[in-house]
Amino acid sequence: MKIKIDPVTRLEGHLSISLEVDNSQVTSAYCAGVMFRGFELILRGRDPFDAPQITQRICGVCPVSHGIASSICIEDSLGVQASENGRLLRNLILGANYIQSHILHFYQLSALDFVDIKSILTYTGNDPALLHIRDWAKSELQNKTINPVAPFLPRFEGNYIADPEINIGAISHYLQALRFRTVAHEMASIFGGKIPHVASLVPGGVTATPTVDKIEAYRTRLKDLQAFINGPYLQDVISVAQAFPAYFGTGRGADVLLTYGGFPLDSAGKEHLFSAGVYRAGEVLPLDPSKILEFTQYSWLSSPTGLNPDSGETVPAPNKSGAYSWMKAPRYDNYVVEVGPVARALVTFKNGKNSALSTLLTRTLSSLNLTTGQLASTLGRHLVRVLESKVVAEQCETWLDQLKIGVPGISQELKVPKNASGMGLMDAPRGALGHWISIENSLISRYECVVPTTWNCSPRDDQGRPGAIEQALEGLQIADRENPIEALRVIHSFDPCLACAVH
Repeated sequence: MKIKIDPVTRLEGHLSISLEVDNSQVTSAYCAGVMFRGFELILRGRDPFDAPQITQRICGVCPVSHGIASSICIEDSLGVQASENGRLLRNLILGANYIQSHILHFYQLSALDFVDIKSILTYTGNDPALLHIRDWAKSELQNKTINPVAPFLPRFEGNYIADPEINIGAISHYLQALRFRTVAHEMASIFGGKIPHVASLVPGGVTATPTVDKIEAYRTRLKDLQAFINGPYLQDVISVAQAFPAYFGTGRGADVLLTYGGFPLDSAGKEHLFSAGVYRAGEVLPLDPSKILEFTQYSWLSSPTGLNPDSGETVPAPNKSGAYSWMKAPRYDNYVVEVGPVARALVTFKNGKNSALSTLLTRTLSSLNLTTGQLASTLGRHLVRVLESKVVAEQCETWLDQLKIGVPGISQELKVPKNASGMGLMDAPRGALGHWISIENSLISRYECVVPTTWNCSPRDDQGRPGAIEQALEGLQIADRENPIEALRVIHSFDPCLACAVH
């Protein structure tokens, strides 16, 4: 039996999932990015300093990550580093973007896989917004029509949270989350100029100068955001975890986890809030970017297979026989890997370099009677995101205090060399993000990106090994082929961004 979900909704971009099911169990899964964009081709022949602005257009959800990765990439090619204030401002802009992304992912993209929207039909309170949703839902269900702009229906039927009070509370928080995403966007805009597609990110730092007014404007919003993270967001994730404990045992992707680390704590980039490394068999191995290879046998690309991104190519071949996705299949040291918040948490926890995260993670796992081995799971990914949001928000307070008022975020004038190459590695909210550049005659001759969802949603590689999400779906039990809600829960837990993946 075959099940196809096309398109998978409540994510960024165009994703198609095909499942082969035997006796209600998924035996094989195929993850397809069905759109081609070609940013790497667009960049050829352009001024390298254009790249941070152009690559931000890869995504409207995580443009900050692309802008910073591109800037680091160019800095590497020039042999320079961001200024001290530039580093702090980048961290503050990125921190706000991380938090908004995690809030968006849980409430707008994933919570409705668990929360029963139909509980709103019995709502008897006096919240105007909830009353509006109740009346709308009654009208839609009664008339058997679906408003194409409505965010809640249609949906797969399934076993949702049974407690109406928890459901209604989560629906109320869904609406609050929209406001707090705006708050996070405002924070990023204070130093970034605007969001999405930040105007101030450039090689060498940030074209903004911190002032007392800007710092306090950011701080005020941060405190409001922290109240939402520590209250409704954390409680809703725990409520879902308590209602669906089995999902800490489903959706495990690859056995190897990869992270480039994130949020540098010094100008030289030697220490980070989240450590870089490879997590395998309970141990952390050092990161070696030369071990990254991209395979294209099952991609609609005629590019040579098995290349490191520093020599990678992107040549579209839409009629290629045997291919089923526009994504490449990146592998690390010949391993299929998962990237994302779980990789960041486990590598950092094992290294013991972030006491705040380690303490928070240990306490939370103990309260839920879980182990670190259960984090690489459907609900483990949600749990780690809210804890990460808490840690990042607290660290933003420290970065605000470290800013030098009146000192610009960029301190040197940079010139493009005639010939050079560089690499920019960092972790976006969804995981490991890498940009590679080659410069010839002072123009971009090659530009390659390997983004988090390319890792997680990759098709099979040349050895026929499934990607991380394809592996996570294997073995999953599907109760109703017409309503494969179980598959959606697993897919959404990775927070796929196909616009990034097919860039």
